Amino acid sequence: MPEPRHVTATEDGFFEPGPATRLIAGAGTEGTERWLRATVGAATGLPLPPGHDGEDDAVRLSLDPEVTAELGEEGYRLDVLRDGVHLAGGGPAGLFWGAQTLRQLLGPDAFRRAPIPGRRPRLPLTHVQDAPRFRWRGLMLDVARHFLPKDDVLRQLDLMAAHKLNVFHFHLTDDQGWRVEIERYPRLTEIGSWRARTKTGHGTSQLWDEKPHGGFYTQDDIREIVAYAAERHITVVPEIDVPGHSQAAITAYPELGNTDVVDTTALSVWDDWGISVNVLAPTDTTLRFYEGVFEEILDLFPSRFVHVGGDECLKDQWRRSPTVQARIAELGLADEDGLQAWFIGHFDTWLAARGRRLIGWDEILEGGLADGAAVSSWRGYRGGIAAARAGHDVVMCPEQQVYLDYRQDGGVDEPVPIAYVRTLEDVYRFEPVPPELTAEEATHVLGAQANVWTEVMEDRGRVDYQTFPRLTAFAEVAWSSLPAPAERDFAGFERRMAAHYPRLDALGVAYRPPAGPLPWQRRPGVPGRPKEGQPPIR
Repeated sequence: MPEPRHVTATEDGFFEPGPATRLIAGAGTEGTERWLRATVGAATGLPLPPGHDGEDDAVRLSLDPEVTAELGEEGYRLDVLRDGVHLAGGGPAGLFWGAQTLRQLLGPDAFRRAPIPGRRPRLPLTHVQDAPRFRWRGLMLDVARHFLPKDDVLRQLDLMAAHKLNVFHFHLTDDQGWRVEIERYPRLTEIGSWRARTKTGHGTSQLWDEKPHGGFYTQDDIREIVAYAAERHITVVPEIDVPGHSQAAITAYPELGNTDVVDTTALSVWDDWGISVNVLAPTDTTLRFYEGVFEEILDLFPSRFVHVGGDECLKDQWRRSPTVQARIAELGLADEDGLQAWFIGHFDTWLAARGRRLIGWDEILEGGLADGAAVSSWRGYRGGIAAARAGHDVVMCPEQQVYLDYRQDGGVDEPVPIAYVRTLEDVYRFEPVPPELTAEEATHVLGAQANVWTEVMEDRGRVDYQTFPRLTAFAEVAWSSLPAPAERDFAGFERRMAAHYPRLDALGVAYRPPAGPLPWQRRPGVPGRPKEGQPPIR
């Protein structure tokens, strides 16, 4: 998982690595060498001492220009022979993805943290040749609605790596919390990272958890997360949401809000779900403030892309604000949509001047798309199609198919059901490239992303339940060269999932079982926000 391009069982039999098996690491393979010893070595009890070319009973790692030419930097070839293993990558990333396949071939025990006594690892004699379909294979994790401790984030990166996902979209700020330390603005975390209470459930729920909720990552935490991801060939793309979804920031620094129409000093970090009406004021003060935020963000995150949100900015306060209306007139803009486009365009220019690229949710198309900006197409396909036709790069993440907070089944036991039913099969039949695009336009589809919004996921177990096994299906969509959605072999995928569930068990993933939630995974009496029928495809 995900299904490789080409797999051949070369002959019957196995290679059985043992205490004497060497690990021969060629130039440029040091990262995968360390990972194999630390992870697979720990799980199997194999010491994997260094070896030298020409030795048998060895695992050989190399970077091969021929693999690069044929399969690209992320491609690999894996040969399991009677006297050992040869893994060749087109680049360091391809070698690492090949190591994930090697680990899967070893069986579920290779996903544990210590060896099971009495068991000896073995590998079927196999040839694998593989490379990804898309260069952006992403997962978005929202830690603003519910904070996840650093160790849970690192674990999520390990789970991504095991499924060959390579972009971690880190949703760090929202109305309900600010999660990253900004040294020049300490109140963002002193005040903005904590809320007094939290709604339990969604929609019409009148249940509240009266315990304060919060937390944030120090800058050293962020550096650790970014370095840990980089070792696994995962790029961390930070999201700092502007100009909407900003009530936590306004609570910490009231001057950022529309002070002529609301008493921003009376605001608190939001304890409800939905979309807050409290949005940033488009003033020079706000621009300078967020430039300072982004300066520190750029120091922490080397990613070429920086996500600025740009979604669901309610404009009622802007319409009522004399200050904002004067700004619209001063800039010669038509309306509030034009003002949001100007606001996003300011940061597009600012980021571009520093060698970075802005990416935002598809609302940034409204009022005119900033030059050079890329789009996360979440409301459906329409935004992505429009952006690609205009020559802008796109990440396809339509809510109708890859929002993993959506419920997985229509049964009464489904915990805190949100929106439409999106089954494992629905995700498996997701196609990131809309058929309306020409071949040239389709080159702007960087890839795909699954999004995990955590309003009703209060801890790691709930995140696991909503994310898996559907993330495994998504990973195959993003990596493998699958046929058209209706022609995909879902029955075959389910058979391979039967072998994959024990791997997830070994990793301690609290996934949704095929037969439905376990008793302790249910949330009786906690209302959600379900919708019936099929989601509208836009």
